[in-house]
Amino acid sequence: MSQIDDPIMRLSHKQVEAFFELGFVVVPDVFRPAEVEDMRAAFVRLERVANTLWQTCMHEGSQFVVEREPDSAAVRIHRIVWCGAAEPILSRYSMDRRLLAMAAQLLGSSEMNQLINQAHFKLPGDGVEFPWHQDSTHRRFGGDGWQDVNGRGSYVQTVTAIDTVTQDNGPLRFIPGSCRLGHVALVQNGRLPSNLDARAAVSATMEAGSVLVFGPYSFHCSAPNDSTRPRRMFINGFAYPGANTRIYPGDGAGRLVHASQ
Repeated sequence: MSQIDDPIMRLSHKQVEAFFELGFVVVPDVFRPAEVEDMRAAFVRLERVANTLWQTCMHEGSQFVVEREPDSAAVRIHRIVWCGAAEPILSRYSMDRRLLAMAAQLLGSSEMNQLINQAHFKLPGDGVEFPWHQDSTHRRFGGDGWQDVNGRGSYVQTVTAIDTVTQDNGPLRFIPGSCRLGHVALVQNGRLPSNLDARAAVSATMEAGSVLVFGPYSFHCSAPNDSTRPRRMFINGFAYPGANTRIYPGDGAGRLVHASQ
């Protein structure tokens, strides 16, 4: 039985081990081609809207984080935060039973707060990149807004590939095993801690419809898209109940979801 036909969508022991020991795992063939096409069409509509905007702003309940080059019509789309408000079909897919089941299994809770629902675009030549970081920094680890309730990070990030992700179109890159360091103080200018070596990084390449899953302590980055093909990703993040008290932007952000739905 393939994973797309499995009503439970449980990760194997090996996949769970990779998540906690290496810090990430790619789960192939989670979404069917027709489902990927639904999400891709929503991304195309979001891109059209982004190209009409002149600066970062809230639009239809989503935050469009965009940058327009001076004296140019080109718009760089860094991300669209809580994209499911502007495109409800992406809200529905973010609560798909397959994503929720994987997140619940890793968190150890069937009830979760959904903090992230983002559309990420890396279009050929747009120069969008992300330096080395841990998502625990974005969750405000160590501050008043976040607490590691379950003692294992209390957060799971899922990344659905809308396009095939290759070595040259800006894949996420990970330092295997870096998750075992726990939260590390803010890395200045995207530099890795001295005990980590960027030469050990591996790229999370995957086919469209596959899902990358990783935790908050995994050091990762992504380079610009140097290919002629787009690299779009649908990102959804889930927190253990009670871990987060921060208010995230977007209509619906932070909602309580259940793996059984």
